[in-house]
Amino acid sequence: MELRRKVICAIDTGDLDRAIKVVRSVGPYVGAFKIGHALTLPHGLDVIDRLQDVGADRIFLDLKFHDIPNSVALGIREAAKHSVWMTTLHVSGGPAMLVAAVEEARAFAVNEAPLLVGVSVLTSLDEKTLNEQLGVCRGLEEHLIALSKMAIECGLDGVVCSPHEVRAVRQAIRHGVIVTPGIRPADHSANDQKRVGDARSALDAGSDYLVIGRVLTECTDIRKAMMELGLLEDETVG
Repeated sequence: MELRRKVICAIDTGDLDRAIKVVRSVGPYVGAFKIGHALTLPHGLDVIDRLQDVGADRIFLDLKFHDIPNSVALGIREAAKHSVWMTTLHVSGGPAMLVAAVEEARAFAVNEAPLLVGVSVLTSLDEKTLNEQLGVCRGLEEHLIALSKMAIECGLDGVVCSPHEVRAVRQAIRHGVIVTPGIRPADHSANDQKRVGDARSALDAGSDYLVIGRVLTECTDIRKAMMELGLLEDETVG
């Protein structure tokens, strides 16, 4: 796969005009765009069509569905209607919820169904928070791997994990897509995420897709930012 196709640019704004500018400026360097509540709450799911019209061919809808099975299945149905490429679910919603989502996705043609990826432990959490405040008795990596295996067993296409756990998750699930947020250059701020890492290490460990936000959307030189991340190939872009 072409290297840039592995990069997903996160659009973290509720401003549609700003989002369109990001798609147009970053588009030649990445393979997909991730949007979430910031854009869908004020603009509805029609915002997906708007972004697709200006060049965002692959949209990663990151709403982290977590509800009763029927409600999540209905959410997956609406995502598929808008030709979403990939979407997220919280694995902690349980097997019945995950299976309902998978069954709904499979009701669509292969080229119309979104990829379903499971979120187990947010990259903003660390082990202390997981244990002391959320009451999870397992270690962070052990908990993440257990939930990731359950996600794959329930039929999801893949999982989300931070750069810290990619290698262990790849060994545990073997097949399936791994999406990795929290990607930063070595000298860059972690912002509100606890478990971050660099792009090349994540790819070498087994990640399929890298989610990169402010490093790309807030920079003045996208080519330079991609080079610092080690993700710009030799051929000319754009």
